Amino acid sequence: MLDTYFKISQRGSTVGQEVRGGVVTFFTMAYIVALNPLIIGLTKDADGKYLGGGDAPNLALIAAATALIAGVLTILMGVVANFPMALATGLGLNTFVAVGIASKMSWADAMGLVLLEGIIITVLVLTGFRTAVFRAVPTQLKIAISVGIGLFIALIGLVDAGFVRRTGSGPVPVTLGDNGTLVGWPIIVFAFGLFLTIGLMVKKVKGALLIGIGLATVAAIAIESAFKVGPNFIAPDKVNPKGWGLNVPAFPSDIIAAPDFGLLGHFNLFGSFSRIAAVSAILLVFTLLLADFFDTMGTMTAIGHEAGLVDRDGNVPDANKILIVDSIAAAAGGAAGISSNTSYIESASGVGEGARTGLASVVTGLCFLLTTFLAPLVAVIPYEAATPALVIVGFLMMTQIKSINWEDLGIAIPAFLTIILMPFTYNISVGIGAGFVSHVVIRMIQGRRKELHPLLLLVSALFVVYFLASPINAWLG
Repeated sequence: MLDTYFKISQRGSTVGQEVRGGVVTFFTMAYIVALNPLIIGLTKDADGKYLGGGDAPNLALIAAATALIAGVLTILMGVVANFPMALATGLGLNTFVAVGIASKMSWADAMGLVLLEGIIITVLVLTGFRTAVFRAVPTQLKIAISVGIGLFIALIGLVDAGFVRRTGSGPVPVTLGDNGTLVGWPIIVFAFGLFLTIGLMVKKVKGALLIGIGLATVAAIAIESAFKVGPNFIAPDKVNPKGWGLNVPAFPSDIIAAPDFGLLGHFNLFGSFSRIAAVSAILLVFTLLLADFFDTMGTMTAIGHEAGLVDRDGNVPDANKILIVDSIAAAAGGAAGISSNTSYIESASGVGEGARTGLASVVTGLCFLLTTFLAPLVAVIPYEAATPALVIVGFLMMTQIKSINWEDLGIAIPAFLTIILMPFTYNISVGIGAGFVSHVVIRMIQGRRKELHPLLLLVSALFVVYFLASPINAWLG
């Protein structure tokens, strides 16, 4: 029954591969359950209140809702779209909601804007507009998006592991480790996990990524027990450069904790329009919309290429079902009070483990639902044990670069900008927008206007507005 529904054999996979892939995807993105509360749970809104309406942060409340919505929507992605892609609260989007939106209104008003954006993007999918835009993009630009995301996900892994860090001063934005030096036991755990995984892959061992994460976590627990390394973040003005990122690995005193879902429904759909100018509110919705719209398109394209689930034009079959679930997720995130939910590029780690169907997403979703009760157990895994998988997946996605025609400048330059700007700006949408706009400009200069799809012209114009949103907003006052 599983094989027939999910087309497991037809896609060259097995139930074992799908389960392993789903678990690996969960482990590489489970950090969001702990990280999302730190991003949106420690920020006060314009009324001086924390998310949930209290005078003090309630991180457990946010963590429970984050895991619940991620679980439900990821299962929906697997069952409805049969695609190996997981969803959770969007990084970057949640920061924008906290800093750029909630600072101007109440948290309920801010989540109302997120819900409104989710409703709009769902309508765009149901009308076929979102899928039509995806098909209007040249095939080789889709490949460039996939390669760019590969570099981006590798950089995420290196930064989260502490292998690459901000310098804090001077002309160089990032450097190796702590001021040019690799320090601390966590880096050793990262290196151990990375080379272990590489060795297992070279030997073609099944479950290489999952084994790497598991053994690196065991090593991290042993090291923390012996040397008491402690966390990287101690206080806003105090950092331990030799500490663990996000989670300190240790056997938890409790394995099961009862979740509190009291945050669900914490939104006010149109409340923002009474707090700020209507034009400003619309621009905020537009910014969320464009980021959601193209982040998912890029993620879907990258995972489709990596899993071999695209046609000869680079299109993902049943893309409309994938986009419908993703759009519903954006609205669900706002309705649940945890910010917009979106597709996660970390899903590529599961694909690297062999996932090819929606069964992997169902497994990932079930893991998230279990996390609502097993949060202490998930907190055992540090960044340094999970991030080697992201670096390996970045390599796998990078191999597609050979399919880009570097002789045609109308493709080569936009592809180059797409690839480099995703990791350099830490933003998928920026890379996609730069690629679209430069492709249109170059084709116009070449006198090849007829090769440009009208929807690509429209979207490129919208990206120009997106890039200029800040000065436009300032001009409008």
